[in-house]
Amino acid sequence: MSFNTFGHLFRFTSFGESHGAAIGCVVDGCPPRIPLTEADIQIHLDKRRPGQSRFTTQRQEPDAVKILSGVFTGEDGVQVTTGTPVMLLIENVDQRSKDYSDIKDKYRPGHAGYVYDVKYGITDYRGGGRASARETAVRVAAGAVARKVIPGLSVRAALVQMGPHKIDRTRWDWNEVDNNPFFCPDLVMAKFYEAYLDGIRKSGSSVGAVIEVVAEGVPPGLGAPVYAKLDADLAAALMSINAVKGVEIGDGFDTAAMVGEDNADEMRMGNDGRPVFLSNHAGGILGGISTGQAIIARFAVKPTSSILTPKKTVDRYGNDTEIMTKGRHDPCVGIRAVPIGEAMVAAVLADHYLMHRGQVGAGVAWPFTKPA
Repeated sequence: MSFNTFGHLFRFTSFGESHGAAIGCVVDGCPPRIPLTEADIQIHLDKRRPGQSRFTTQRQEPDAVKILSGVFTGEDGVQVTTGTPVMLLIENVDQRSKDYSDIKDKYRPGHAGYVYDVKYGITDYRGGGRASARETAVRVAAGAVARKVIPGLSVRAALVQMGPHKIDRTRWDWNEVDNNPFFCPDLVMAKFYEAYLDGIRKSGSSVGAVIEVVAEGVPPGLGAPVYAKLDADLAAALMSINAVKGVEIGDGFDTAAMVGEDNADEMRMGNDGRPVFLSNHAGGILGGISTGQAIIARFAVKPTSSILTPKKTVDRYGNDTEIMTKGRHDPCVGIRAVPIGEAMVAAVLADHYLMHRGQVGAGVAWPFTKPA
């Protein structure tokens, strides 16, 4: 199996399966002398960790990360990166493979088991193996390293829709995101989601969600105008997350209903001598290159495929059958996708930051000198 590596200059290669001994990744291209400890990574893993509320899978994984290489503690007592590969390991401690023994030969509708068999001739039915969202824990770990590459970078995400129910953006409060189990910025909707998802969970079903990621402190100039568009790489990164079926940048699909006057992000000169955008319909990216505004991306997460409701399927021997998935699954996998989305955006931005630095060095002076 190829294509387990993400990125170019800042890149990581992930390894491991849902019910294997461990999962992990090797982060390559991280610049030297960046302060990095396990605690810096663990704070983000704890947001994604399962079993923290009744609204996520009850698999009890501490997701405790270990840094096995790539750091050094100097005489000042500060642990920093050395510029060599950073290896991160997370042990699996709460697998229940027997939960899947009854369905080992059946294909779960909406899951990757069938296509794995078609492509490789073998599939790990225990929690989905390599296809499991368990792999995303190491993305969060790699993303924690990526956040440190760009000085002043802030990457935050929030759940803005569950099922058909959207938040009220006039009530958006970032301070509320960490105060409820849904990472929701709208306190009123967070309370509604609690009752709504309880009903979904008790019925043995699942529901989808939309996550919004906002990156601030992104310098202008990241990206390229043709085959390395920043928005294209962000879309690819977010689409690579398990269960994601759609991505939009800025106003996204809503721009199809606009006219040019509404969609254009007009500009004026600011007091600091730099342009100020009067809106941000483009989501901080023009022509595939960052503008310096906040980068805004949203992605849609489908309902969890593993549900208790019996569904029609076939087995790997060509027989019609039915399947009901036991085990511990998220009634809304979109909840734990919030820190994963943050991590993938951070990884893309770190990669493009290093590529930009490699292309233009210190950059160019702006405003330009007007020719005589």
